[in-house]
Amino acid sequence: MTRVLISADMEGVTGVTCPDDVEPGTASWERMRPLLTGDVNAVVDGLLAGGASEVLVNDAHYTQRNLLLENLDPRARLLTGRHKPLGMMEGIALADAVVLLGYHTGAGEQGVLSHTYLGTGLTAFRIDGEPADEGRMNALIAEEHGVPVVLVTGDDLTCEAAGAWAPEAGVVAVKECVSRYAAICLPPARSAELLRAQAMKAVRRHRVRSEHPDSGTPHVRGGSARSHRFELDFHAPHLAAAVLAVPTVEPNGPRGIAFTAPDATTAARTFKVCTSVAGAAMEDHFD
Repeated sequence: MTRVLISADMEGVTGVTCPDDVEPGTASWERMRPLLTGDVNAVVDGLLAGGASEVLVNDAHYTQRNLLLENLDPRARLLTGRHKPLGMMEGIALADAVVLLGYHTGAGEQGVLSHTYLGTGLTAFRIDGEPADEGRMNALIAEEHGVPVVLVTGDDLTCEAAGAWAPEAGVVAVKECVSRYAAICLPPARSAELLRAQAMKAVRRHRVRSEHPDSGTPHVRGGSARSHRFELDFHAPHLAAAVLAVPTVEPNGPRGIAFTAPDATTAARTFKVCTSVAGAAMEDHFD
C-alpha cells in the first residue's frame, strides 16, 4: 500500500503569473482555480496509474479553499480549510510519500511570484545557513516523519532549487520564469501530460526503493528529529523588533531575527508565529 499526500500551493501551477491569479475573490483567481484543480487531477491520475493506493490532497494556498471539489478526481480526497496543525503539510502522518505541487521560490529570489509567507515583510529566509523557502521547510517536516518528497512542480527555478532539498524527487516545470510576474507557460493539456507522466514515474520509483533497498536509497518509515536554526530578515527594523517578543527568538542583525528549535515541526510552528507577529506589525500606509 502506498499512500500519497499532495500539498497543493497555487503560485507554481499552470498559467499563474500575477498576484490577482492567486488572490481569493478576484476574477483572475476564479479563472485559475480550474487550472489548479487540473494540475492536481493530472498528478492524482499519474500517482494512481503508478500504483498509489490512496491520494489525499491538502489545499495549502492562502485561505486553503481554492481547489474545486466538484471537479476533483473522484478517486482522491480533499483536505480543505484553515487552521490545520501542520498547515501546508497537514496529512503527512497519513502518507508514505508526498508531492509538493504548485510551489515557488522564496523571498528575495528570482522566480514567478517568489515570496515566503506574503504580508510579513520577509526579504530573506535561511535554514541551517542555507537559502530557504516554503519547499525546503516542508521537506524537512516530511523528512522528520520519514516520508520522502517524490515530486515537486512549479516554475523552472523552483524545480532547480528543489535539487538542493529534495535531490531524489522528480520535477515538473509547467512554466519558465521571465520575471516575478511573467512566464512562458505551457497550455494545460501539455502540462497535464508531463505531470501525469512524472507522477507515475515518481510513485513507481518510490515503490521500488521501498521494496528493494539495493535499487537506491530505501524509504524507511519513521524519521528522526534534529535541531534547526532559522534566520529571517525583514525589510524594516520594527518588524524584527516586534518578533523578539516570541520566546526563543534572538536578534540577528538590524533587521533580522533567529531561533533554534529541537526539530523541524517545532521550527515551522515557531516560524509561523514569527511571521504572524511580523504581519500584525505591518502598517498599511508606511510599509
